[in-house]
Amino acid sequence: MKYKHNPGLTAHAKVLRKSMTKEERRLWYDFLRNYPVRFLRQKVIGNHIVDFYCASAELVIELDGSQHYEKTGLLQDKLRTEQLEEYGLTVVRIQNNEILSNFAGVCEQIDNLVKKSPRQAAPAASL
Repeated sequence: MKYKHNPGLTAHAKVLRKSMTKEERRLWYDFLRNYPVRFLRQKVIGNHIVDFYCASAELVIELDGSQHYEKTGLLQDKLRTEQLEEYGLTVVRIQNNEILSNFAGVCEQIDNLVKKSPRQAAPAASL
C-alpha cells in the first residue's frame, strides 16, 4: 500500500535529523549510513516521522527510550505500529539500552531483517 506524505511534518523531520539522540547517532553513523542498502533517517511516512526507514526492505526501525514503556507511550506506540503496518511495512522497535549494551547484536538483527525482506532484490552485505 502506498502511503501519503504529510508535508506539514517535513520541517519537524529536518529538526529531528539535526538533533538525534546519542543512540540514533550511534546507529546512523556507525552502521546505517554506510550500509549497502539505503536507509533514511527521520522519514515522514503518513502522519508519522519514523527514526529510520529502508524502502527497499519495507522496514521501519524505531529506537525507544524509557518514555515508550509508560502506559501512554505503550498505547501510542501500538497504534503507530498498527498504522505503519497498514502500509505493508515491518516495524522493529529497539530499546535505547540495546544500542548501548549490544550494538553488534542490534546491527546483526537489522542486517538479517533486510536480507529476509521479500522486496530486497540483492542480498545485503554481511557485517
